[in-house]
Amino acid sequence: MTEGKIVSWIKSEGDVLSKGESVVVVESDKADMDVETFYDGILAAIVVNEGESALVGAPIGLLAETEDEIAEAKAKAQGQSGSTTTPEPEVAAPSSVSPSDEPRKIVATPNAKKLAKQHKVDINKVNGSGPFGRITAEDVEKSAGITPAPSPAAAAPAVVTPEKAAAPVSLPEILPGATVVPFTTMQVAVSKNMVESLSVPSFRVGYPAVTDALDALYLKVKKKGVTMTALLAKAVAMALAQHPVVNSSCKDGKSFTYNSSINIAVAVAINGGLITPVLQDADKLDLYLLSQKWKELVEKARAKQLQPHEYNSGTFTLSNLGMFGVDRFDAILPPGQGAIMAVGASKPTVVANADGFFSVKNKMLVNVTADHRIVYGADLAAFLQTFSKIIENPESLTM
Repeated sequence: MTEGKIVSWIKSEGDVLSKGESVVVVESDKADMDVETFYDGILAAIVVNEGESALVGAPIGLLAETEDEIAEAKAKAQGQSGSTTTPEPEVAAPSSVSPSDEPRKIVATPNAKKLAKQHKVDINKVNGSGPFGRITAEDVEKSAGITPAPSPAAAAPAVVTPEKAAAPVSLPEILPGATVVPFTTMQVAVSKNMVESLSVPSFRVGYPAVTDALDALYLKVKKKGVTMTALLAKAVAMALAQHPVVNSSCKDGKSFTYNSSINIAVAVAINGGLITPVLQDADKLDLYLLSQKWKELVEKARAKQLQPHEYNSGTFTLSNLGMFGVDRFDAILPPGQGAIMAVGASKPTVVANADGFFSVKNKMLVNVTADHRIVYGADLAAFLQTFSKIIENPESLTM
């Protein structure tokens, strides 16, 4: 998380706060989180108002230790009010206002501290030009007498002969009457993940599965609150238990990890984006407990109340568009996971047996996208065969 949006302030200016008390609700990329104060004090001034965004690292509110300091905090906040409309402040706990006669607290960026050591600059004597007096790398260089290198934009342009000059790139203009909508915080996170996925060498394997027995089982357990998603997640988890390499992950390109738990992340469309609640230890939970857990996760996801471990701990992802009538599709591999399964709709299909007799059976197509650095074609084919056998003989799902 690099920035968050202030959803609402639980406390108001003038309220007395105790350490550990929830003060503000912040929207991260996936959920709304309560932020607690790390200090006792009085909420003297709110720096970032509701609906405004804040970068991690700069204050969103100021605490005063005594009522005498409230005026000082308000004056300090007023001086920063102009910058709160752009994403400048932070989602960290509010900073306290120290009396003016106490030693000044040095706040510097990690790079500034590093440069200060390299150039033997006393950082206590550097005047910070960043938000709330924060010392930046440029401040340290200035104190050390170092002239900053000219930016590429300020450098002299290279001489390019006309015949070698690149053709100008023509960008499409926004059509008249079109509406430009900025990404939500969640859409920014999804976009980042999708771009990151492009760096992973992936491949796809499709496989048909006869679902007559699964459909019959679903009709029996549906009245008990079991969803098709829970049935599929349980089947996937049981298959992964037999093929652990498909449940593994590679994050550095140099090694891969056999995950100790089988955590099935399931893609859910919510207002304004997509989220993947995680059914942890799905292979160890019975079908009915798994269904109950899934119902709770979906409710929390749609209310934006999922905790980080409930959406970022998946080891394998399941994406089901079958309920929309989609017969097949490919899913994009989530960063940090070895594979993702895309499930299509179960539809009547004419099939022939070994004796040449024709019959009509329900079939669904599943496509699995996998990280080819750790999962190979034979691994994925074997996993899909096991998954298909479980679907075609689903009695084990209720045991």
